[in-house]
Amino acid sequence: MEHRRLGASDLDVSVLALGSWLTYGRSVDRERARACVDAAFEVGIDLFDTANVYGAGAAEAFLGEALASRPRHTYRLATKAYFPIDGEGGLSAAQVRKQSEASLRRLRTDYVDLYQCHRYDPDVALEETMAALTELVRSGKARYLGFSEWTVDQMAAASAIADVEPFVSSQPEYSMLWRKPEPDVFPYCAAHGIGQIVWSPLAQGALTGKYRPGQPPPEGTRASSPDGERFMGRFRSDEVLSAVDRLRPIAADLGLSMAQLALAWVLRQPSVTAAIVGATRPEQVRENAGAVGTTLDDDVLAAIDVALAGVVGPFPGDDGD
Repeated sequence: MEHRRLGASDLDVSVLALGSWLTYGRSVDRERARACVDAAFEVGIDLFDTANVYGAGAAEAFLGEALASRPRHTYRLATKAYFPIDGEGGLSAAQVRKQSEASLRRLRTDYVDLYQCHRYDPDVALEETMAALTELVRSGKARYLGFSEWTVDQMAAASAIADVEPFVSSQPEYSMLWRKPEPDVFPYCAAHGIGQIVWSPLAQGALTGKYRPGQPPPEGTRASSPDGERFMGRFRSDEVLSAVDRLRPIAADLGLSMAQLALAWVLRQPSVTAAIVGATRPEQVRENAGAVGTTLDDDVLAAIDVALAGVVGPFPGDDGD
């Protein structure tokens, strides 16, 4: 497993992170979820990403239980706060203190390696949020700070505040099908010591190849559930899935699965420190790890762009949030 340094921090993390959105503590039974965590350690994944809102705290509680028997120095924990949980949310100083303490209790740890703003809070003065986050770091409850889906202007405003701890991590959506961070977010962050831990590198599963144009989603997949339209969103159309089908021979020629091709494409980006993968079975964790170390040459990258021509976002009026 390859490791990379996260921004300007001294934190080395595996290039794949195991995520817990919509899975652990919720839709995946505990035995299989534990097997996924065990598989992550087997393949060298040491970064686990979660959030207080995932399963209304259940994802954090599961990870706290699953990791409790392992030495704390053998893994990295990243969590987030902003969205409402138990009727309370936002990034006021009071909420940062309350939600961080609750996360630490659920995760059964004295500190997290990365505490992230799940989104920007327009209703609280940024100075208040940054002061509260700085307090977390200086009290030893978080090693470093990050954010998810902030604009460059919001990042710059935070960095202009005096005597606060800097952000070292950005968590944007990024995949072959969604390249919004490339023109602005990646260059700004690279110049300011902020690494990227990207989410949805498989475009909500569209890039795994399990969904086919003109066919209903396979039974048992999240896209086949009642909220499947919301889950896959803009990646569910026959136009997109037909374009994804054109990636099949490219992956086959390289001896890769579709998921491995998609992850290798994301990880070839110098701005990306790690990509968050979800898994409902340990076999998926092992398959995803097979992407690490794969080099895609210029001809392959060009062929991917040709295959996906016309279906790569963002599009006008589509911000992806």
